[in-house]
Amino acid sequence: MTKSMSVRCPSCRREHRYLPPQYPCACGAPVTVSLPPTSSPVSVRHRSWADAWTEVACQVCGRNGQWPQAEFECPCGVTVRLGPGDARTRSAAAEGGERPPFRPLTIRTGHDAVACAAQFLRWLGFPGVRTAVPRPPSGVDLHGPSVVGLVNAATEPTGAEDVETIWLHALVEPAVAVAFSLAGYDRGARARADELRLPLFVLDLTGTPQPVNEAADVLMRRGAEGA
Repeated sequence: MTKSMSVRCPSCRREHRYLPPQYPCACGAPVTVSLPPTSSPVSVRHRSWADAWTEVACQVCGRNGQWPQAEFECPCGVTVRLGPGDARTRSAAAEGGERPPFRPLTIRTGHDAVACAAQFLRWLGFPGVRTAVPRPPSGVDLHGPSVVGLVNAATEPTGAEDVETIWLHALVEPAVAVAFSLAGYDRGARARADELRLPLFVLDLTGTPQPVNEAADVLMRRGAEGA
């Protein structure tokens, strides 16, 4: 949870309790600008668009975003801005030790299914997940520094061959392999995934991934760090 800090106005010397605001990342995680206790408040005399914003990165998905600088209006009439120190950011979820609730992405097309799965992997803690639409010859729909993913948006269940394909790609990377499917998995795919301990998720049209096997349950509980 974000904690408030004591800040003294550099003009009138009045002391304030300042609570850094949280900003909504596209992945659903709230982020705040990291303000060390030694941060020095300054008076804003001349405002400019460039100075009013700062770039911060979400610690859940790694996405960089432009957010307002940490500042407030003192009753004396001065705008007080707090320097971000080393400019590192932290996720409110990471501070509390828990991930925020996943925000589903409604699925209307195959592209939506891939985007939803990518967002879900970022939510689990895999940074830099990229999507590939249409599917490349490799059969890998999602690719990140530590994860590869298969997304089957067809109306037929995913088979064992697709499961083995994404698993082999994960061996080469090396990376964690994860599979998503709109129509579920046939018996062969489930059995093979259990042998390989490969997480299987099924997607519904609301964009809420549901774990299908034990490996997926474990990934849901532990996130990327426990994969």
